[in-house]
Amino acid sequence: MNDLLRLLPYLWLMVISAVAIVVTIYDKIAAKKLPGRRTPEKILFLIACLGGSVAMYATMQLIRHKTQHKRFMIGIPLIITAQILGIAVLILLH
Repeated sequence: MNDLLRLLPYLWLMVISAVAIVVTIYDKIAAKKLPGRRTPEKILFLIACLGGSVAMYATMQLIRHKTQHKRFMIGIPLIITAQILGIAVLILLH
């Protein structure tokens, strides 16, 4: 049971990263072919905040999606920075 609890954060990051990749690619496709079915920006930022920020940012760069939007090109790296700082604080307090 203890081993499973130790793996939970890694499992979460794998799942939320996969979700971030799929949703980002879907939104790219929807932007071209299904304009009325886009993923709201709030949802993209929520997924990033829940741990999918690195995967989302990498996917956006790879498929060139939202790379012209300052809100995303500044916002997602800020989320990544906040997450790294949060992890560092948790490690230092532990």
